[in-house]
Amino acid sequence: GYAMGMIQAPMLAAASGNDVDFMVHGLIPLNFFGHKVWITTTHVTTLIVMIFIMVLALIARRSIMKDYEKPSGLANAVEMVVEMLDKLVKSTMGKHWKPFANYIGSIMFFIFIANTSGLFGLRAPTADYGTTLSLALITFVMIQYSAFKTRKFRMFTDLFQPIPVLFPVNVIGEFATPVSLSLRLFGNIMAGTIMLSLWYGLLPIFAKLGLPAFLHVYFDLFSGAIQTFVFAMLTMTFIADKRNA
Repeated sequence: GYAMGMIQAPMLAAASGNDVDFMVHGLIPLNFFGHKVWITTTHVTTLIVMIFIMVLALIARRSIMKDYEKPSGLANAVEMVVEMLDKLVKSTMGKHWKPFANYIGSIMFFIFIANTSGLFGLRAPTADYGTTLSLALITFVMIQYSAFKTRKFRMFTDLFQPIPVLFPVNVIGEFATPVSLSLRLFGNIMAGTIMLSLWYGLLPIFAKLGLPAFLHVYFDLFSGAIQTFVFAMLTMTFIADKRNA
């Protein structure tokens, strides 16, 4: 479905002139070693998401520090969320979960807020492959670092198992991890962005009132939450499997 959407979307956009806007715009040109590069919509929305997360973190910290002995409702909510995240990471990764809890919590917060930013009129940063690939590469580095920390050079010799001739296949399998992680997240979020853009760009004005709210709930909120959970679970599973192999 996603592949067909990617094929059909440019055709529909071409047929409708400038009515369909996928909200990918070059905003500020920069000269980088003789080449023109652009600050795009994705950079701006990513910055907005990061600032929003930092503001939430500062508010949560202030609430916890202020009401340390008698926690307020906000402090209790923050504590409950942290405990739920810790429980999820511990149940998935086993006894070596604690060093990874902060990372898993951070990417879950970032991806969830980025995925759901469409509810506030922004273009989701995760609808840009550059964002999802960067997240997947960070996870890939953490997977390999964790494997090397526990297995040392056995992680390289295992690439020749069960028989040496499978070395190229095993190497491709390793690098397939960040590709699959990034494409899964990008494909699902971009598909929702395309569907909503086509809805707003191609349908008459009366069809844009009311009903798009339900589409935003599904594509931005529901699908965004599912993809956040999937990315985090795969990250924890890959790290735990490499660490314990």
